[in-house]
Amino acid sequence: MDSTTWILIAAVALLAAVVLGVALALLRRLVRTRRDLRRAGLPTGPRWVFWGAVLYLVLPTDLLPDPVYLDDIGVLLLALRSMRAAVPVREPGRGGGTLSD
Repeated sequence: MDSTTWILIAAVALLAAVVLGVALALLRRLVRTRRDLRRAGLPTGPRWVFWGAVLYLVLPTDLLPDPVYLDDIGVLLLALRSMRAAVPVREPGRGGGTLSD
């Protein structure tokens, strides 16, 4: 193989590693958000949303092949959004705080 092929392979491997890192960071944020919501006594949404997102990331069967984690990132973002949507909105003048990142 020539050097152009090796550069292309290295670039694709680096991009796959970066996308995997983003997926794992989102998984960590999802787990932390669920834990914080449970500690605060707030609803976390349907339990299947959380576990479904975690299983989708871990299982090898995906819509896109596993080196492309974009579908996994989308599923994790949707789960995080649905968990945050389950939190009741508090009025600012009532002494209620908001969830912070």
